[in-house]
Parts: sequence; structure tokens; C-alpha cells
Amino acid sequence: MKIAFAASECVPFVKTGGLGDVVGSLPKAIANENCEVKVFLPLYGKINKELHNIIPLEEFNDIKIKIGEAEFSYSVFTSKLPDSDVNVYFIDCPQYYDREMPYTNDPDEDERFILFQVAVIETLQRLKWSPDIIHCNDWQTSLIPVYLKTNYKWDKLFENTKTLLSIHNIGYQGRFSKEAVGKAGLSYSDYYAESPYELDGTFCFLKAGIIFSDIITTVSPTYSEEIRTEEFGAGMEGVLDTRKDSLYGVLNGIDTNIWSPKNDKFIPANYSRKSLKNKIICKKELLSEAGIEYNEDIPTIGIISRFAGQKGFELMFPIAEELMRLPFQLIVLGSGEDKTEKFFEELAYLFPEKVNTYIGYNNKLAHYITAGCDMFLMPSLYEPCGLNQMFSLNYGTVPIVRKTGGLADTVKDYHEFDEKGNGFSFKDSTSYALYTTIERAINMYKDKKVWKKIMDAGMKEDFSWKHSAKEYMNLYRKAISITK
Repeated sequence: MKIAFAASECVPFVKTGGLGDVVGSLPKAIANENCEVKVFLPLYGKINKELHNIIPLEEFNDIKIKIGEAEFSYSVFTSKLPDSDVNVYFIDCPQYYDREMPYTNDPDEDERFILFQVAVIETLQRLKWSPDIIHCNDWQTSLIPVYLKTNYKWDKLFENTKTLLSIHNIGYQGRFSKEAVGKAGLSYSDYYAESPYELDGTFCFLKAGIIFSDIITTVSPTYSEEIRTEEFGAGMEGVLDTRKDSLYGVLNGIDTNIWSPKNDKFIPANYSRKSLKNKIICKKELLSEAGIEYNEDIPTIGIISRFAGQKGFELMFPIAEELMRLPFQLIVLGSGEDKTEKFFEELAYLFPEKVNTYIGYNNKLAHYITAGCDMFLMPSLYEPCGLNQMFSLNYGTVPIVRKTGGLADTVKDYHEFDEKGNGFSFKDSTSYALYTTIERAINMYKDKKVWKKIMDAGMKEDFSWKHSAKEYMNLYRKAISITK
């Protein structure tokens, strides 16, 4: 089977969130299923070509194309995903991609990704490579399914090509003015109220992709159900409901070559489920660097996150004093909204003996926190999948989460009556529910025998990409079997 991935980010070349992790790992897992895989990515100016051995592709220089009334030129560079034979093709157009960040609020944001999507199709034509599946990701590649069934329907190369669109976060939809229809080279006559292109008076890339794709996936089973409701659908619930028979939830995996306590190169001591004693070394080292005294009877809770409203940390604001009376230590790594940064900085200032806050991102510290903490806090209001809770479970660091999206699919609330569960979760998005769940976890920590059982349940789980890849393979086959 031939699979082409089109995405706006991919580890190790460029990453702003979980999408980059997925596209850096899933294609390799799919290649291991006896598939020929290619990945397509914009060549952003910030990508280090020398570091990643990215070289020009011969005969793919200064390619001229016309989209709508506008003419463009682009070139193609190539490299491979690390530790694999998966080819990555970079679409190079400095006028669009040489910006400070991969995503912008610039007035030509629609043009940037229109060009990318058309260039992916044009490059496949020039490669004379006919994919069985084009696996699209989020709004930045959602027009590819549209193009294959409209502007490129004539091309026999794509006669049997099917499309799968993965939605990593329904909140990002690619909504632009009506003029973007013409910029995309599509017909204005197909744009009208409640048409496949229109949503609330905008040209919505994601809506078009949802309607034109053969299969739609989200990044967890629970999230695939949530986004069909008004609470979580971000205005797209009606559209998704019309495609419910083609909508599937596939849980993201994690790269266990990078995130495993057995071989993690960033932590002070490696350990495994069978031998946990070195986890204590990790905790002592983490607390030492944070300037907090180690106490075997007091649990350390970790936070690694973007600070955005979605992440639920505002639930902590009204109960800060009560929380600080509980016997635990807190290590925070993250950045984002000012009010959340200031909240955690103030906690560290007022309670230096139990709270340490690092504003920003530090990869080594992220690994230290994941290995050295006893618990990991993710009180998200919504979470399409989430990766940190899976990292934590893999490291025997017990997650405390709100029961939503991928958190609900991966963290099973521990109950004393049946002694089952790998973490602690709460349903209501209230400060009270958060407080009582943290308190419950701290009280359970006192019973070392029970705590070890909870840790063990998490470390037993297999969150590698192997299982997810097999689910995607089944969906690829399902898409190929669609005859319309």
C-alpha cells in the first residue's frame, strides 16, 4: 500500500504541538506495516536544512503553477524521517514559509496553505507516484480531498486514491473570507449558505475537508463522540453528525524510543516496571535542582503544559490557599497566558519550599519531571488526545486528569472497592472536583503497597504506535473499499 502524509508540522523538523509528534512517528509505524510512505511538509524558514540533511530534489526547482488567477513558483527539497526509510518532501516557497512561526495571523495565511496543498498534488504528479491513501491532517491540508474530487478529478494518477482526514483539534478550522474560494482556484458557484465550503459566512477549509474526505478520524475514541455535541463541536457538530458513519477515533501513540524510562537519555537514572528503585534517584535529583527538600512521605506533582484556557488550570485559582495546605510538592513547566504564568510564579514565590515554576519549555526538564514526579496533573476542560498522560503512565508517574477526550480513554480512575485503575480522574469541571481528586490521590499515596499497584497498572499499558498503526491500516483498507 502507498500512503502519502500531508501535514503542516513534523518532528524533528518543526513542532508547535501534538500534531508534530504524530506526523514524526505514525508514518514510520505505517512503513513497518509493509507500506511505502512519503511525507509532505512546508519548508519553513526556521527549519535547519543542514542539521536535518535536507537537500534540493533534482529537476524539482522553480516549478511554475497557476492557482485561480495567481501564478506561483516553488521548489522541492527532500530528507528522511530519522531512523527510517520514509522520504520527506519539503515544499519551498520563501515568500510564504520564511516567517517567524509556522502559523501566522498574516492576511495571506489562506494563500500559504492553498499553495502547499496544490504543491503536494503537483509534486505527486511530477513524481508519477500514485498513492492509495493521502492522509491529511487538520485544516492546513483539508482542501486536498476537495481538489482530488474537483480540479484534479481528470488525472488518472489519482483515479483510485482515497483520502483520510485526521482532526487533531476541532477548534482550529481554517476559516477565511469568501475571496479565498477564488484564491484556491475553486468555483464561486459552489459557495453559498450551508454549502460544503461555507460556515457562518466564511470559507471553512476544515468543513470542506470533512465533507469531501472518504474517512475522518480524530485522535481518541471519546473525542470523536464529544465533537458531535454542541459543548465540544466548536460549531462543527452538525457537519460531523452528517458524516458520523465515516468518523472514527484512533488514539495517538507515543514514541517509546524517546519516552521510556528504560532508555531515556535525559534522566539521571534509568528504571523499569520490574525495578523502580532508580525512580527515587530521579525524584531526588529533580527536587535538588528545584531547591526543594526531598521527603519520601510527600508526593511531588508535575505539570508540563501550554497555559491556555483549554488546559483547565484556572480551576486552581480559587482554591490555591486550600491546595497549598495539602502535603505535596509542585514542579511546573510551561508558558502561555499571562494570568496562568503569574499564578504559578506567585505560588513559587509564596511557597518556595514546595513549589518551583519554570516559564518556557525545556526538553530535559520535561523528561526530569515525567520521571521524577509521583503524580502528573492535567485538569483539561477538553483534550482531543493528550500525550503527557501517556508519557507519565509509561514512567509510573500517576496521572490526575479531568475525564474528557483522550484522557478518558487512557486514564482509568482508581477505586478502592475493586482495586483497579491507573490514575485519578474527575468529571465535573469545577474547582471542588479538582481539589477532592488531588486530595484523594495524596491520601492514597500514603499506602505504598496500593500506590505501587497503581503505578504498575500504568506501566503495563502499551501506548506505542504499533497498535494505532494497525487501526489506521484497517481504516485505509476501509477507505480503499469505498466505491463511490
